[in-house]
Amino acid sequence: MKIIRTFFVVLFCATLNAQTNGIYNIVDFGAVGNGEKVNTIEIQKAIEQAAKTGGIVLIPPGKFVTGSLVLKSSVTINIMKGATVLGSKNLSDYKEHIPKLKSYNDLFLKYSLFYAEKKNNISIIGEGTIDGQGSAFPRKTKKKPERYMNRPYIIRFVECKNIKIEGVTMQNSAMWMQQYLACEFLTIHNIKVFNHVNYNNDMMDIDGCKNVVISDCFGDTDDDAITLKSTSNKITENVTITNCVVSSHCNAIKMGTESIGGFRNIAISNIVVKPSEVKNNISGYPEGISGITLAMVDGGILDGVLINNIRIDGPQVPIYLRLGNRGRTIRKGIGKPGVGIFRNVSINNVIATNTGQFGCSITGLPGYPIENISLSNIQITFIGGITKKVNANIPELEKHYPESDMFGILPSYGFFIRHVKNITFSNVELRLENKDIRPANIFKDIDGLKR
Repeated sequence: MKIIRTFFVVLFCATLNAQTNGIYNIVDFGAVGNGEKVNTIEIQKAIEQAAKTGGIVLIPPGKFVTGSLVLKSSVTINIMKGATVLGSKNLSDYKEHIPKLKSYNDLFLKYSLFYAEKKNNISIIGEGTIDGQGSAFPRKTKKKPERYMNRPYIIRFVECKNIKIEGVTMQNSAMWMQQYLACEFLTIHNIKVFNHVNYNNDMMDIDGCKNVVISDCFGDTDDDAITLKSTSNKITENVTITNCVVSSHCNAIKMGTESIGGFRNIAISNIVVKPSEVKNNISGYPEGISGITLAMVDGGILDGVLINNIRIDGPQVPIYLRLGNRGRTIRKGIGKPGVGIFRNVSINNVIATNTGQFGCSITGLPGYPIENISLSNIQITFIGGITKKVNANIPELEKHYPESDMFGILPSYGFFIRHVKNITFSNVELRLENKDIRPANIFKDIDGLKR
């Protein structure tokens, strides 16, 4: 009896000491990692306790099911090796969160597993896994915006500062994996993302954020992989993305499609784009739609984008730059913006192989050119194989959803370039695997071409 009493005293003291040191094990709050019990209340209690003085919420080995968790300032979620956070399969376990900052996403984005708004110094780290169990939330209609509703994200942080996401594996979201909206000082490092269970399975969406560093990440997704957006009036700016390996059935590196605020001062380097391990695509193509897409169609400004050292293997279209005029707004009733500004883009040191037949395109609109584009040290091997004449009268499609296959098979196998001011081709080598009757490049309405 004395031995048992001594054991419980030691256990109590150890637990008390851990909590005194700012570490809060969710098991001490009643969480059970059996893959069945829903632990939302218990984990949230640990978060609230850690927030009082700042601390670490420790998720130990086990399978912990939970619904929506609301992070607080100065709290770190540490998911240990062997631990899995499982998103509940029951929508009633998720809370609705509509942030004060208005964005286009408010039409459909209500639920997420981890949510924070206007919080500082928050982190999700560790060697464990977050699994959204997203196949439990099938898309029920093709009608917009209903087709996006009732599908929880894994992470959504809004207007937060000093964020770190590091080390964790994320998989199986019902929608986008993670969205950071109007956040500042965001670091995403050494994460692994696998997202192939539902529509809209993006890897990450950096939306109207500034001062962002993304590095050493791996992603394999059905929808877009490394994605910069601007769904509010906030501009996405001062972003560095480097040393990543990504696969996508859609777009591997993407800015847009939403561009309400725009993009400024973006540096992307040392990225490998490779074929997905999953051959059955929900969206896009098994090989991917594009390697690099910059799409400005909702007003806004794109200014100062540097893309360097990119290896692209597989997507249909290696490079796609588009200035259009869809004019999407934050919500209905707001006047549509005018045509945006697209300028000062440098794409260097790209090798692309195993492409499709569409060809690359860089297109503005009549009277609204894309400006100051530099392409240098680029080698692209196109599949070719077009033996019949292609219609050279390509429509403007100014209000069309911006996708690199939107024009169909282009009349040039390499680059179709139209409505551009000041563009430089330097050491751009285009090759064909199969005979093709199309010319390598077509230039229309160009003011200032150097090659």
